[in-house]
Amino acid sequence: MPTHIAETTTLHNGVKMPWFGLGVFKVKNGVEVIESVKTAINAGYRSIDTAAGYNNEEGVGQAIREVGIPRDELFITTKVYNDDQGYESTLKAFDTSLQKLGLDYIDLYLIHWPVKGKYKDTWQALEKLYKDKKVRAIGVSNFHVHHLQNILTECEIKPMVNQVEFHPWLTQNELREFCKEQHIQMEAWSPLAKGQILEHPILAKIAERHAKTPAQIILRWDLQSGVITIPKSINTSRIIENASIFDFELSQEEMATIDSLNENKRTGTDPNTYD
Repeated sequence: MPTHIAETTTLHNGVKMPWFGLGVFKVKNGVEVIESVKTAINAGYRSIDTAAGYNNEEGVGQAIREVGIPRDELFITTKVYNDDQGYESTLKAFDTSLQKLGLDYIDLYLIHWPVKGKYKDTWQALEKLYKDKKVRAIGVSNFHVHHLQNILTECEIKPMVNQVEFHPWLTQNELREFCKEQHIQMEAWSPLAKGQILEHPILAKIAERHAKTPAQIILRWDLQSGVITIPKSINTSRIIENASIFDFELSQEEMATIDSLNENKRTGTDPNTYD
């Protein structure tokens, strides 16, 4: 298990992706996102996750330029927005994202949601971008098992990552098992269930035992579950606190206790009903 913030897992195509990163969903473009990203990178984060739909790619790109870390030490993810899905429109959307970020390539490009009737064509566009070496890895976000099966029956290149809502209330066991069998790396968005789970007495008890916060316990549980995690924060002390999870380990018993909190409860939209 990772013992350092810059540690990576190897995706099925050999690309190394950090276990831990910063998400910037709902972080305002401009000063807010620039400062968050710079704070995170200066605190040792090497992975930043944005999306065309977050409307802050320009700010992320500016922060990367200002912070002065060599590009090849960073891992940048962005996603194709739902309105842009389809083959040609995805290729155009990718160019727009690349331009806004001010980068020569993207480390990981994801389909943001499985838009019915479009995501297969979108996947073919991602395969082209990958073959053209414009992206180092390609994947999906918010895909259930049946969405993945639809892609896998026709794809030339398997998704390398599936980024989904994942936290102790939503442990996604069937999906995790399927992704493991297919060598698709799971990644957690909303790992802290939008903060709603942080008051849970069981998490508080485990946190006290390790002299950590409930948030740190959950993020450590993600990593020990083999799931990449990208907590979001714009608060400097929280960005640093979230990353302070590499100096302790949860016992098997504690892991099982946290697993048992599952209620199949979502704080976000179900991909099956996403409009």
